[in-house]
Amino acid sequence: MLDQVSIYAENKKGCFQSITGLLNSNGINILGSVTNDSAEYGIIRMVVSDPTKCLEVLRGDGYICKTTPVLAVECPDEVGALDKILKTLYSSNINVNYIYLSFNRESGLPIMVMHTDDIYQVENILTNKGYNCI
Repeated sequence: MLDQVSIYAENKKGCFQSITGLLNSNGINILGSVTNDSAEYGIIRMVVSDPTKCLEVLRGDGYICKTTPVLAVECPDEVGALDKILKTLYSSNINVNYIYLSFNRESGLPIMVMHTDDIYQVENILTNKGYNCI
């Protein structure tokens, strides 16, 4: 399980770069991210090298942000790999709220970062099916 940082950011030119600049200048590496926007504000979700420091830096600059537990599941780099994971969860009556791609820097394999209502249950299900959860 990982802590994901969710940042509520104004949907205006340069806002995302301001965030990445803050992280860069504070030595925080972005390991995976996804953005969702609306007319005025968006949510930037990211897994970073130091979530605690990330919150401190961003809040210090006036951003509204929080951490949320997410699960990263190593996924073979082959056709249908994500489909197999999702079928496993579907057959266990698990809903995936959102998902995005990153990669395991140690193995070089893709990882699917996912949020569900019960991360611990999902981790148990996938581990018992032979998946490597990070």
